[in-house]
Amino acid sequence: MKTYCLELSGPYACFTRPEMKVERVSYDVMTPSAARACFEAILWKPAIRWHVRKIEVLNPIRWINLRRNEVASVVSTRNVETAMKSGKGNLGLYIEEDRQQRAGLFLRDVAYRVHADLEFLAERDPQANAAKYHEMFERRAGKGQCVNQPYLGCREFAAAFRLVAKPDDEAAPIDETRELGFMLHDLDFSRPADPQPRFFRARLENGAVAIPFWDSEEVQG
Repeated sequence: MKTYCLELSGPYACFTRPEMKVERVSYDVMTPSAARACFEAILWKPAIRWHVRKIEVLNPIRWINLRRNEVASVVSTRNVETAMKSGKGNLGLYIEEDRQQRAGLFLRDVAYRVHADLEFLAERDPQANAAKYHEMFERRAGKGQCVNQPYLGCREFAAAFRLVAKPDDEAAPIDETRELGFMLHDLDFSRPADPQPRFFRARLENGAVAIPFWDSEEVQG
C-alpha cells in the first residue's frame, strides 16, 4: 500500500450525525467515510480500496446555522421501472408541491489534510500491478481531475482539492486537543441489502484525528 495526502477545503461542510433524525447537525470534524468518498471521487476501480489513516484540521472549527429548502420525497422506484418498460412516464418532482424547510448546524470555512492508503487487490485485476493505479491517481489528482466533484458531506458543499506531495513541508494543523465522542467510521457493506454503520471513539489530538483500522477493536458496529 502507498499513502497519499489530499488537502480539501470549502466554505461549508456538513458531516451529518445519524442520531439527528430531523434537522441536519454536523460532526465537529470530517468523518472517515466522507474522506474516503473524496479519494474515490478522483479514482475508484474495483481493484483498489482506500483506507483513511489520519485527518488533520487546518482551520479553526467554526459553525453556522442555515435554513434550507429541500424536497420532501424521492422519485418512486416503481414509477422508474414502469417508465423503463413503457418508454415513457412522468418522473418529475414538483418543488412547489413538495417543498420543506429544514434547519441545519453546519461547519464553515473548513480545510483538512487527509492521509489515506491505496490498497491494490491483485485478485480483481491479475493483469495489472499496484504501480498502474498509483500512476493513475497521481496523474488525475495532480491535474485536478475527478470522476465527480468531491464534496464535504453534502453534495451541494463542493470541495476544492489539492494533492500534497510533501505533507511534512506543509503548515501544521490547528493547536487543539479534545474528545469528539463516537463518530461514524464507515458503513459495513458485507450485507449489501442492509449496510450497517460502524463507529469509533474519535479524539482530536494536536489538530489531528487518527483513524483506527476497520477490523480493530476500537471500531464497533
